[in-house]
Amino acid sequence: MSAQSEQTLENNLIAQLENLGFDKVQITDEEALIINLKKQLERHNNTLLSDLEFRQILNKLAKGNIFAKAKTLRDKVDYTKDNGETGYIELINQIKWCKNEYQVTNQVTMKGTYKNRYDVTILVNGLPLVQIELKRRGLEMKEAFNQTNRYHRHSFSAGYGLFGYIQLFVISNGVNTKYYANNPVQKRDFKQTFFWADEDNKKISQLNEFTEEFLEKCQLSKMITKYVVLNESEKMLMVLRPYQYYAVEAIVEQVRDTEKNGYIWHTTGSGKTLTSFKTAQILTGSPHVHKVVFVVDRKDLDFQTIKEFNSFSEGSVDATTNTKKLVQQFADNTPLMVTTLQKLNTAISKEKYLASMADLHDKRMVFIFDECHRSQFGETHNRIKAFFHNVQMFGFTGTPIFPENAAKNALGKRTTEDLFAECLHKYVITDAIRDENVLKFSVEYIRTVKQKDTVADIEVEAIDTKEAMEAPERLNNITDYIIANHNRKTHGREFTAIFCVSNIATLTAYYELLQEKKEAKKHNFRIGTIFSYQANEDTEEAANGSIEPDIPDNSNDTPVDTHSREKLDEYILDYNGMFATNYSTDTFYSYYQDIGKRVKNREIDILLVVNMFLTGFDSKKLNTIYVDKNLKYHGLIQAYSRTNRTLGQKKSQGNVVCFRNLKPATDQAVELFANRDADKATVEDIILAPYEQYIERFADAVNILQVIAPTVDSVDHLTTEEDEAKFIQAFREIIRLKNVLDCFTEFTFADLPMDEQLFADYRSKYLDLYEKVRNEHAKEKVSILDDLDFELELIRRDKINVSYIISLLHNMQDDTEEGREKQHKAIISILDTEAQLRSKKELIEQFIATQFQDIPKGGDISDEFETYWNAEKEKAVKELSKAEGLDFEGLQQIIGDYLFTEKPPMRDDVIKIMEKRPGLRERKTVSERIISKIKAFVETFIDGVD
Repeated sequence: MSAQSEQTLENNLIAQLENLGFDKVQITDEEALIINLKKQLERHNNTLLSDLEFRQILNKLAKGNIFAKAKTLRDKVDYTKDNGETGYIELINQIKWCKNEYQVTNQVTMKGTYKNRYDVTILVNGLPLVQIELKRRGLEMKEAFNQTNRYHRHSFSAGYGLFGYIQLFVISNGVNTKYYANNPVQKRDFKQTFFWADEDNKKISQLNEFTEEFLEKCQLSKMITKYVVLNESEKMLMVLRPYQYYAVEAIVEQVRDTEKNGYIWHTTGSGKTLTSFKTAQILTGSPHVHKVVFVVDRKDLDFQTIKEFNSFSEGSVDATTNTKKLVQQFADNTPLMVTTLQKLNTAISKEKYLASMADLHDKRMVFIFDECHRSQFGETHNRIKAFFHNVQMFGFTGTPIFPENAAKNALGKRTTEDLFAECLHKYVITDAIRDENVLKFSVEYIRTVKQKDTVADIEVEAIDTKEAMEAPERLNNITDYIIANHNRKTHGREFTAIFCVSNIATLTAYYELLQEKKEAKKHNFRIGTIFSYQANEDTEEAANGSIEPDIPDNSNDTPVDTHSREKLDEYILDYNGMFATNYSTDTFYSYYQDIGKRVKNREIDILLVVNMFLTGFDSKKLNTIYVDKNLKYHGLIQAYSRTNRTLGQKKSQGNVVCFRNLKPATDQAVELFANRDADKATVEDIILAPYEQYIERFADAVNILQVIAPTVDSVDHLTTEEDEAKFIQAFREIIRLKNVLDCFTEFTFADLPMDEQLFADYRSKYLDLYEKVRNEHAKEKVSILDDLDFELELIRRDKINVSYIISLLHNMQDDTEEGREKQHKAIISILDTEAQLRSKKELIEQFIATQFQDIPKGGDISDEFETYWNAEKEKAVKELSKAEGLDFEGLQQIIGDYLFTEKPPMRDDVIKIMEKRPGLRERKTVSERIISKIKAFVETFIDGVD
């Protein structure tokens, strides 16, 4: 049986949508789209519009970018009627979301920079709100994703820009189907495309099943009107994933139909803030709920959660900066509050606030607790229940408390179920890894201590004693290990790391060792640290695995460990010197926020901690945790999970390097939190396969590659684009596997069936094909390779730059004639195989051929090259200015702004510096061509030079 064609998929989909009640309509181009829009808006609003009235509406619909149009969609459009009165048109019914007009069309053609024809478009009240792109079975989903990006660049903004109203994209090859929110191309990421699933997280991937469940008219409208979130701070659209949707629906239903409590078990890193915001937003709109209170248990999260909630809906939450303000908000009309557990406890227990709070005893309220595994096991939980008589409480947690990891306190040994009763929805770490919403962990156990030169600590539990663990020789060896392997683990410091240790004394020893070795020029890592210095804080974590990362209280009545505080002040002075700041332990909270921001921005390479930042801290750019600390249960999973947020192709896993024997604890935690009600998960579901298995996978990938292209030269003789696509996909898999192997300490090319030179030679051919596709695209030639993802980030290495080439030329200058020839070949090979340098190849070769030979021995190659490079750079700017008729100084200003802001030039800015302005129809094409040339100039002369 032959593979199902794209046309067959399209026909079947349209027929299925018709069966679901969509009206099929033939729309060939924008003119037909506009005629249909007028009819549908008239029908939806039960009115008739004159041509003049509709033209006003159309002009208003044309304004704004994707985000602005998403707001317009959810508002009413005003217009002046022919009789002078003001009229209003509703674009979509958000309250009764099933009461809208639904149509489906296909093969709409739009002409922008290039002409594009779209597969299947769903129209709601005449507006294109869902675009579905199909690929035949067997092709990659990424091709459909890249195709929608191409449509966005080429034609979505054409004419009145009505395709800017798209809220959701659906991409499918029949077997796999995903959805994602519409955004500008630069804000899209394939990792933000999602499968739909049922309530038990069973993936719904077949197109016909997805259509039945997700594209059903009422369900689709509900997703668009209730579950697409407009993120105000990022100016982008976000759509809930299925598990977030089911969690919100479950809580809303529980509040609507019952008086019961409940909790949501969604694994760390799965987007809890968005889920809780949407829950709170819907509940605040309920006439039955007086207030919604979101409760956190850490001082930093009070600020952070308010900021995140307000980013979803500007001004939706007022900050409760103190208990008095909180009490005021309970009394006024504030529908949604974010506060800490400590302030809430004060408000309901201190005599001076009780009178103001008395009216709330019987009010219907909902409390949502963030990270309830930490916040709800003390006396406050009972106080809340006793004070508020008509309250429902819901908890969110990534790591619930079960009997196995429950701690005993004065109130007994209690679990999450004891406090909140029913688990309303579950999405555990194995679900998230399967869906690629978080990454697996690569866990390495490093032997650090031996007994009698035979037995290693990984095999002997009894050796875990303070004397052995804190021995200076052991700490020195671990420090040397980190220095030797940190670049490997973090892909040349493209990512950052946390180093967690058992106590402040050990942290002090490590910090000072790292600083000493930095002064001795053994590394140049930027080291930072933060820890609590309150008395009795410096202890190992609780027996049940809890980590308590509290912020120090600087009030006079709080006991302080003076020595620890003095040490931290000393280390903060180092930090101030590194970043020109002025912090101290007196401004601890400001320091806490600043160092967290710098870790997220990759300004800190390694952050040393005891407990802080091991829970609740999210940074996509953090990929490694070094562990010299006993972790277990939820504390272990929480700490490991600092590393597993997704970010691009290079971050293929979270790296965990254990300097203690944590394997039994890791296996135990995996078993506990994987999924207790499903088939027992294995460690392999969460932990990366062993090194040897990746070597085997690499060998299998090489075999597949060599069937397609047995030799490097055979790549040049591939006769069809289909064969070239197969080569690209085969070698890309090798690159992906190499990316994972790079992070293993023991990795060496000697273990592979392909040596480093052969890998580099194939990589050069791979880059040749990328250049070919890019050049053909510039000529507007359609290619099946156009939408393939080359994943160039996997082969970019920042250390291989122009400065590196100059260092090789210095070596070449002092070599023998034979040695010079050999080094020259090596340089040409690097220029061929490094993505960062290919745009500079011709210029560097020209320098070697025309000027390098004339530099006397001992002459300064760097100065000569800089003079040459600056001259070529100025020449290139002048040539661009002349070729495109641009004001020279204006062009230089635009390039300077581009380098400063790191944002490509705006079309209007380019038009302003044109000596002869093109006509309106040509402006977009001409300005985009010039912007492309400016980007190429920056790529050649600026990027990767230093």
